[in-house]
Amino acid sequence: MSVKVENVEKNKVALEITVDVKEFEQAINRAAKKVAGQVNIPGFRKGKAPRHIIERHLGKDYIINEAIDPMLGPAYAKAVEESGIAPVSKPEVDLVQAEEGKDFIFKVIVDVKPEVELGQYLGLKVEPQKAEVTDEKVDEELVRRQETHAKLNTVEEGKVENKDSVTIDFEGFVDGVAFAGGKGEDHELVIGSGTFIPGFEDQLIGSSIGEEVTVKVRFPDEYHSAELSGKDAEFKVAVKGIKRKELVPLDDEFAKDISEFDTLEELKADIKEKMIEATELRLKNEFRAQVVNQAVNHASVEIPESMVASKLDSIVEEMARNLSYQGLTMEQYAKYLNMNEDQLKESYRPQAVEGIKTELVLETISKKEGITVSDEEMQAEMTRLSEQYGRKVEELQTMLAARGELDWFKLGMISDKTIDFLVANNDFQEGSAGQKQEANEVNGE
Repeated sequence: MSVKVENVEKNKVALEITVDVKEFEQAINRAAKKVAGQVNIPGFRKGKAPRHIIERHLGKDYIINEAIDPMLGPAYAKAVEESGIAPVSKPEVDLVQAEEGKDFIFKVIVDVKPEVELGQYLGLKVEPQKAEVTDEKVDEELVRRQETHAKLNTVEEGKVENKDSVTIDFEGFVDGVAFAGGKGEDHELVIGSGTFIPGFEDQLIGSSIGEEVTVKVRFPDEYHSAELSGKDAEFKVAVKGIKRKELVPLDDEFAKDISEFDTLEELKADIKEKMIEATELRLKNEFRAQVVNQAVNHASVEIPESMVASKLDSIVEEMARNLSYQGLTMEQYAKYLNMNEDQLKESYRPQAVEGIKTELVLETISKKEGITVSDEEMQAEMTRLSEQYGRKVEELQTMLAARGELDWFKLGMISDKTIDFLVANNDFQEGSAGQKQEANEVNGE
């Protein structure tokens, strides 16, 4: 087999693949035997008719076509390997020569992975942020926990107040006509939660148990139901019950009840420590993302439309899978956003393009810097994941292999190492000339 490579245009190549006449003849003979066993030829037992009889019965072209189909895939795969190209789209196949007694020749046009022109990616001088947690933030978290552990008491007499949990029956009308989905019974609503249409909950404040309240609201212009968006509506609401939170005092007893600590100060110190840890992790991830974004923004690459289309398909497939867990379809979700499915898919184009560019830039940097992952590192990561998920290493390897994701797993590790490399070479100097100049400007110097 021989291969000729021709650059058709940027990021698109044509492969002219020639299969030797002897190999082609063997494929035709195999096809003839296969067909002989599948068709009934009068006067012959199935599989026993000679080739010239089969050709007379079905036609020579039929046999040749049956020989070509199983050859194309392996021949194309071998041509890709020999030529060293990296296809990123499905091949367009065109038969050039398919005659018995001659070489079999076909042409393939395919998009290939684009070349990345790297810009600056070392010494980017991205400033890392320091994790700071104020006492006010700690107090806010304490209040949140106080709310969570509050007692919910039934109010026998009195009026609805903000933050109360009320039980209501309601029915909504537009222009005096009840609309679909606007009715509910024994619905639990926390006043001030913002669960209902803006203005609805506020109008229940001051009402009493057994009272019927008329609530007038206007649906938002961007409401998910086109039939109701921007419309004035009136709800008949019956208040059936009120429950009110009784907050537990923030003291040492509170700390003992909800934690392993004996004093409120110990609890506050633990909250602050955990908040700092969480903030440090968030800032670390944000910092890594900023370093990568700068390296990506400094690079240039022309991405084939086929790569973008494939990425969009992946995004939509994952979204559809996640929505299915919630009992929703893509059509329903798109309708909720006042879109059709094609518009929803297209809305993710910027995300798809950015994701592809990031992958290509990191891959190019890793190759340029010789960043790889050894078998030992692969095994160590497998061991770490097995301990995390409580599964044997062999099970994880078998699962990834069955899904064809071992290479993807390795590429992910190389990508992480490349990001580590970029972060290590960020070269941010605190107190640099730029920072000193900014400080002097602030101080009026």
